[in-house]
Amino acid sequence: MGRKAFASSADLDEKEQTLEVLADGVYALTAEGDPNVGAIEGEDFLVCFEAMATPVAAREWLAKLREHTDKPVRYLVLSHYHAVRVLGASAFDAEVIVAHENTRALVAERGREDWESEFARMPRLAKDADSVPGLTWPTLTFSDRLTIDLGGDRGDLVLQYCGRGHTEGDIVAWLPKHRVLFAGDLVEAEAALYTGDAYHRDWASSTLDRVKAFGADALVGGRGAVSHGRDAVDAAIEQTRDFLRVMIREVGAVHHGGGTLKEAFERTRAALAPRYGKWPIFEHCLPFDVSRLWDELSGIERPVIWTAERDREVWDLLQD
Repeated sequence: MGRKAFASSADLDEKEQTLEVLADGVYALTAEGDPNVGAIEGEDFLVCFEAMATPVAAREWLAKLREHTDKPVRYLVLSHYHAVRVLGASAFDAEVIVAHENTRALVAERGREDWESEFARMPRLAKDADSVPGLTWPTLTFSDRLTIDLGGDRGDLVLQYCGRGHTEGDIVAWLPKHRVLFAGDLVEAEAALYTGDAYHRDWASSTLDRVKAFGADALVGGRGAVSHGRDAVDAAIEQTRDFLRVMIREVGAVHHGGGTLKEAFERTRAALAPRYGKWPIFEHCLPFDVSRLWDELSGIERPVIWTAERDREVWDLLQD
């Protein structure tokens, strides 16, 4: 049996995109496990959530959105700093680019390395990569909570930091009027978790507790289908939590017992695969997930920066 192709480098098939209208002026675009995006109409403007990987990919999303509304984009909200979420920002011509203050710091610290890493891992998402003009810099940041008045009778959009999770800067977007939550990569609905820049123990406990406390009736996760209804929303949150807890248990057991990173990877894969192995990007994510958790358990508080070279070293060590 040959070695697995690196990350998602062999995943070159286009995914079918589905645009859902979740409520009046509330939109979500999902794509069979590819990164999700969304938009919310204000009275005379739009708030877009996530920016896609390149301006070319973003313009394709905007063309679908323009079939429903021609309002200009005033706010572009970025849930976190990862390249496939932010580097399409220039296509939106947004007046304001919003993110958590930690996200801006992470762009400065590791944005360039993440760009090279993610485009090598997921080349299909990097559609016309040369169209990216440079790093995306938030122009408005906050620490805990930011409220956008949507105008008229549309209510508010609440942007909130729930704690460290997928990264140390993830935010969610909450529409109290419609009880719709855009959770970013803090929740995945039947898609594997990428935790290479995560804080696993915070994420699996207090951070997801805060996400669940919104009591959303519809949830748009970072990947996977939209979750409709409280039961489905809670199921998506608990699937995410269970994935994290299994990782913490299995990697922790090997780490505590004096084993190796390779042994931790093999044990974790065996424990997760029966339930999660068929989910999108499972094989892609797991080496990076286990490596980060191993570091975290070893006392390395902040994630080591992923470079294209480090990606290959970890992949070759673990995913053979």
